[in-house]
Amino acid sequence: MALGIKARNGVVIASDKKVNSVLVDLDDYQKIQNITPSTGFVYAGMGPDFRVQVRNARKEAQKYYLTYREVQPVSQIVKESALLMQEYTQSGGVRAFGVSLLVAGYDDDGPQLYQVDPSGAAFGWKATAIGKNYVNAKNFLERRYSDDVELDDAVHIALLTLRESYEGEMNEHNIEVGIVGEDRIFRVLTPAEVKDYLEEA
Repeated sequence: MALGIKARNGVVIASDKKVNSVLVDLDDYQKIQNITPSTGFVYAGMGPDFRVQVRNARKEAQKYYLTYREVQPVSQIVKESALLMQEYTQSGGVRAFGVSLLVAGYDDDGPQLYQVDPSGAAFGWKATAIGKNYVNAKNFLERRYSDDVELDDAVHIALLTLRESYEGEMNEHNIEVGIVGEDRIFRVLTPAEVKDYLEEA
Protein backbone atom coordinates (compact mmCIF):
# COMPACT_ATOMS: atom_id res chain seq x y z
CA MET A 1 0.00 0.00 0.00
CA ALA A 2 1.08 3.59 -0.62
CA LEU A 3 -0.41 6.85 0.60
CA GLY A 4 0.07 10.59 0.35
CA ILE A 5 -0.89 13.59 2.47
CA LYS A 6 -0.77 17.24 1.40
CA ALA A 7 0.14 19.46 4.35
CA ARG A 8 -0.03 23.24 4.63
CA ASN A 9 3.72 23.51 3.99
CA GLY A 10 4.58 20.37 2.01
CA VAL A 11 3.64 16.85 0.94
CA VAL A 12 4.48 13.42 2.34
CA ILE A 13 4.24 10.09 0.50
CA ALA A 14 4.81 6.78 2.22
CA SER A 15 4.72 3.09 1.37
CA ASP A 16 5.31 -0.30 2.91
CA LYS A 17 8.02 -2.48 1.35
CA LYS A 18 6.40 -5.91 1.45
CA VAL A 19 8.47 -8.70 -0.10
CA ASN A 20 7.91 -12.44 -0.53
CA SER A 21 11.08 -13.58 1.22
CA VAL A 22 13.12 -12.59 4.28
CA LEU A 23 16.23 -13.05 2.12
CA VAL A 24 15.49 -9.94 0.02
CA ASP A 25 17.81 -7.01 0.74
CA LEU A 26 15.30 -4.25 1.56
CA ASP A 27 17.94 -1.52 1.20
CA ASP A 28 18.04 -2.16 -2.57
CA TYR A 29 14.25 -2.24 -2.91
CA GLN A 30 12.90 1.29 -3.39
CA LYS A 31 9.29 2.26 -4.07
CA ILE A 32 9.80 6.04 -3.95
CA GLN A 33 11.73 7.78 -6.73
CA ASN A 34 12.73 11.36 -7.55
CA ILE A 35 11.57 12.73 -10.90
CA THR A 36 12.72 16.35 -10.57
CA PRO A 37 14.45 17.98 -7.59
CA SER A 38 11.01 18.97 -6.24
CA THR A 39 8.84 16.02 -7.31
CA GLY A 40 8.67 12.32 -6.45
CA PHE A 41 6.63 9.22 -7.34
CA VAL A 42 5.46 6.27 -5.27
CA TYR A 43 3.54 3.31 -6.69
CA ALA A 44 1.24 0.41 -5.95
CA GLY A 45 1.27 -2.48 -8.41
CA MET A 46 3.92 -3.89 -10.73
CA GLY A 47 7.49 -2.68 -10.13
CA PRO A 48 8.74 -3.07 -13.72
CA ASP A 49 5.83 -0.96 -15.02
CA PHE A 50 6.75 1.71 -12.47
CA ARG A 51 10.32 1.80 -13.82
CA VAL A 52 8.96 2.58 -17.30
CA GLN A 53 6.86 5.44 -15.88
CA VAL A 54 9.81 6.84 -13.91
CA ARG A 55 12.14 6.71 -16.93
CA ASN A 56 9.57 8.44 -19.15
CA ALA A 57 8.77 11.13 -16.57
CA ARG A 58 12.46 11.90 -15.98
CA LYS A 59 13.09 12.13 -19.72
CA GLU A 60 10.15 14.52 -20.24
CA ALA A 61 11.20 16.62 -17.23
CA GLN A 62 14.73 16.91 -18.65
CA LYS A 63 13.36 17.94 -22.06
CA TYR A 64 11.30 20.63 -20.34
CA TYR A 65 14.35 21.87 -18.42
CA LEU A 66 16.52 22.03 -21.55
CA THR A 67 13.82 24.01 -23.34
CA TYR A 68 12.72 26.46 -20.63
CA ARG A 69 15.61 26.34 -18.10
CA GLU A 70 13.25 25.77 -15.19
CA VAL A 71 11.88 22.77 -13.30
CA GLN A 72 8.78 21.23 -14.88
CA PRO A 73 5.58 22.07 -12.91
CA VAL A 74 3.97 19.16 -11.04
CA SER A 75 0.72 19.33 -13.04
CA GLN A 76 2.64 18.89 -16.31
CA ILE A 77 4.57 15.88 -14.97
CA VAL A 78 1.21 14.35 -14.04
CA LYS A 79 -0.26 15.06 -17.50
CA GLU A 80 2.71 13.40 -19.23
CA SER A 81 2.40 10.27 -17.05
CA ALA A 82 -1.38 10.12 -17.50
CA LEU A 83 -0.98 10.49 -21.28
CA LEU A 84 1.42 7.54 -21.43
CA MET A 85 -0.95 5.43 -19.32
CA GLN A 86 -3.91 6.30 -21.55
CA GLU A 87 -2.01 5.53 -24.77
CA TYR A 88 -1.39 2.00 -23.51
CA THR A 89 -5.13 1.39 -23.03
CA GLN A 90 -5.89 1.81 -26.73
CA SER A 91 -2.74 0.77 -28.62
CA GLY A 92 -2.44 -2.57 -30.39
CA GLY A 93 0.09 -5.13 -29.19
CA VAL A 94 0.52 -3.65 -25.72
CA ARG A 95 -1.24 -4.09 -22.40
CA ALA A 96 -2.36 -1.42 -19.96
CA PHE A 97 0.04 -0.45 -17.17
CA GLY A 98 -0.41 -2.49 -14.01
CA VAL A 99 0.51 0.35 -11.69
CA SER A 100 -1.06 3.36 -9.96
CA LEU A 101 1.05 6.37 -9.02
CA LEU A 102 1.00 9.03 -6.35
CA VAL A 103 2.86 12.17 -7.38
CA ALA A 104 4.09 14.58 -4.68
CA GLY A 105 5.63 17.91 -5.54
CA TYR A 106 6.07 21.58 -4.71
CA ASP A 107 6.09 24.36 -7.31
CA ASP A 108 4.83 27.95 -7.75
CA ASP A 109 1.29 26.72 -6.99
CA GLY A 110 2.40 25.33 -3.62
CA PRO A 111 2.35 21.73 -2.38
CA GLN A 112 0.54 19.26 -4.65
CA LEU A 113 -0.53 15.63 -4.49
CA TYR A 114 -1.91 13.71 -7.50
CA GLN A 115 -3.00 10.17 -8.24
CA VAL A 116 -2.56 8.65 -11.71
CA ASP A 117 -4.50 5.48 -12.55
CA PRO A 118 -3.82 2.86 -15.27
CA SER A 119 -6.80 4.24 -17.24
CA GLY A 120 -4.93 7.53 -17.67
CA ALA A 121 -7.19 9.39 -15.22
CA ALA A 122 -5.42 11.83 -12.91
CA PHE A 123 -6.84 13.41 -9.77
CA GLY A 124 -5.63 16.00 -7.28
CA TRP A 125 -5.97 15.00 -3.61
CA LYS A 126 -5.55 16.43 -0.11
CA ALA A 127 -4.85 12.90 1.15
CA THR A 128 -5.33 9.47 -0.42
CA ALA A 129 -4.16 5.86 -0.50
CA ILE A 130 -3.63 3.27 -3.25
CA GLY A 131 -2.99 -0.46 -3.27
CA LYS A 132 -4.00 -3.20 -0.86
CA ASN A 133 -6.37 -2.08 1.95
CA TYR A 134 -6.66 1.41 0.42
CA VAL A 135 -10.34 1.71 1.48
CA ASN A 136 -9.52 1.31 5.19
CA ALA A 137 -6.56 3.67 4.82
CA LYS A 138 -8.74 6.34 3.16
CA ASN A 139 -11.32 6.06 5.94
CA PHE A 140 -8.55 6.50 8.52
CA LEU A 141 -7.18 9.54 6.64
CA GLU A 142 -10.64 11.12 6.45
CA ARG A 143 -10.89 10.99 10.25
CA ARG A 144 -7.36 12.34 10.84
CA TYR A 145 -6.87 14.94 8.09
CA SER A 146 -7.28 18.70 8.48
CA ASP A 147 -6.44 21.50 6.01
CA ASP A 148 -3.99 23.22 8.34
CA VAL A 149 -1.88 20.13 9.14
CA GLU A 150 1.88 20.74 9.24
CA LEU A 151 4.35 18.57 7.30
CA ASP A 152 5.79 17.06 10.49
CA ASP A 153 2.31 16.05 11.69
CA ALA A 154 1.47 14.71 8.22
CA VAL A 155 4.43 12.29 8.48
CA HIS A 156 3.04 11.02 11.79
CA ILE A 157 -0.46 10.59 10.30
CA ALA A 158 1.05 8.71 7.33
CA LEU A 159 2.87 6.29 9.65
CA LEU A 160 -0.23 5.77 11.81
CA THR A 161 -2.26 5.05 8.67
CA LEU A 162 0.30 2.48 7.46
CA ARG A 163 0.38 0.89 10.90
CA GLU A 164 -3.43 0.41 10.83
CA SER A 165 -3.24 -2.12 8.01
CA TYR A 166 0.32 -3.41 8.43
CA GLU A 167 0.67 -7.11 9.18
CA GLY A 168 3.64 -7.86 11.40
CA GLU A 169 6.18 -5.48 12.89
CA MET A 170 6.62 -2.13 11.17
CA ASN A 171 10.16 -0.76 11.35
CA GLU A 172 12.45 1.69 9.55
CA HIS A 173 13.58 -0.98 7.07
CA ASN A 174 10.19 -2.12 5.74
CA ILE A 175 8.57 1.26 5.14
CA GLU A 176 9.66 4.21 3.04
CA VAL A 177 8.78 7.90 3.43
CA GLY A 178 9.39 10.77 1.01
CA ILE A 179 8.81 14.46 1.77
CA VAL A 180 8.95 17.80 -0.02
CA GLY A 181 8.65 21.07 1.88
CA GLU A 182 8.87 24.79 1.25
CA ASP A 183 12.53 24.37 0.28
CA ARG A 184 11.18 22.51 -2.83
CA ILE A 185 13.60 19.62 -2.38
CA PHE A 186 12.02 16.19 -2.56
CA ARG A 187 13.90 13.58 -0.57
CA VAL A 188 13.45 10.11 0.87
CA LEU A 189 13.90 9.97 4.63
CA THR A 190 16.83 7.91 5.91
CA PRO A 191 16.07 4.80 8.01
CA ALA A 192 17.33 6.70 11.08
CA GLU A 193 14.86 9.54 10.46
CA VAL A 194 12.02 7.07 9.91
CA LYS A 195 12.94 5.31 13.16
CA ASP A 196 12.71 8.63 15.06
CA TYR A 197 9.24 9.29 13.61
CA LEU A 198 8.11 5.74 14.44
CA GLU A 199 9.19 6.15 18.05
CA GLU A 200 7.19 9.40 18.29
CA ALA A 201 4.09 8.03 16.51
